[in-house]
Amino acid sequence: MTRRILLFAADLRWMRMLITRYRASRSFAWRFIAGESSKTALHAVHDLHERGITATLDLLGESVHDAEQAHAATAQYLALLDDIRRSGMRSHVSLKLTQLGMDVDERLCQDNLELILTRAAAQDTFVRIDMESSAYTQRTLDLFRSIQPRFENCGVVIQSYLYRSEKDVEDLICCGARVRLCKGAYLEPPEIAYQRKGDVDASYARLMKRLLSDGNNPAIATHDPRMIDLALEFTQHNGIPDSAWEFQMLYGIRRDKQERLAAAGYNVRCYIPFGNEWYAYVMRRMAERPANIMFLLRNVLREARPGVSSASGKAR
Repeated sequence: MTRRILLFAADLRWMRMLITRYRASRSFAWRFIAGESSKTALHAVHDLHERGITATLDLLGESVHDAEQAHAATAQYLALLDDIRRSGMRSHVSLKLTQLGMDVDERLCQDNLELILTRAAAQDTFVRIDMESSAYTQRTLDLFRSIQPRFENCGVVIQSYLYRSEKDVEDLICCGARVRLCKGAYLEPPEIAYQRKGDVDASYARLMKRLLSDGNNPAIATHDPRMIDLALEFTQHNGIPDSAWEFQMLYGIRRDKQERLAAAGYNVRCYIPFGNEWYAYVMRRMAERPANIMFLLRNVLREARPGVSSASGKAR
């Protein structure tokens, strides 16, 4: 129940305005995001490289509702690609199609995506299209398939909690797509998505084995120790080379596990979000670990008590 409430709250505008005004909220968010600028994000990439972990950078933001915002997000991604090149470090890039204008006009979204992919290809950078809620699943896959023949530097995400994902995985294997497999982090109805954790996990295990067996350099995105062990056992038993796939984990979560896997010689990539549109992302991370909500609320309430400024945290 707590998870469902937090996922619902992730889309509430008034809640976002309330939570993001407090310094305590920003301090909590910094546990899961690498600051608000590409400079701080690239520092995080450098630190991970020092520990043998690669990265994918995600400029936070989604659900823009006018063309000007979509063009602005596209310009930020083009600038990010240039920043990556100038830094001398290598990093993938992840993005959401609603950030590029899918809800405004699909042609606009595709044009913006192709601008980013063209710049990324010239710099030998891979771009992953993140999967959003089920309302966008078919549209995301349709757009991905339309551009895939021209852009080999592009991949997509599949969520194991959707019933349809088994067929989607088979279709993507057939077209040689590079897939990141995750469990899913949106509030979905029982008509289209598994509700029980055991069912989501079972679906994840099935899809993971298919992708590891026949997929194109799949990314196994999980922090679940059982899924990690299953991936290791399955690849070792079936002689699948470590170079043919990778683990992906989120910035700020299970850092110890990321470092141990990398030290053992496995490919580990860390998903590094950054930017000032962090509210929805952080709420989804709290939904995965609801105990974090009490930590956040205690600090927000402490900061909001009479005589304390919400902007600075200092007594008036």
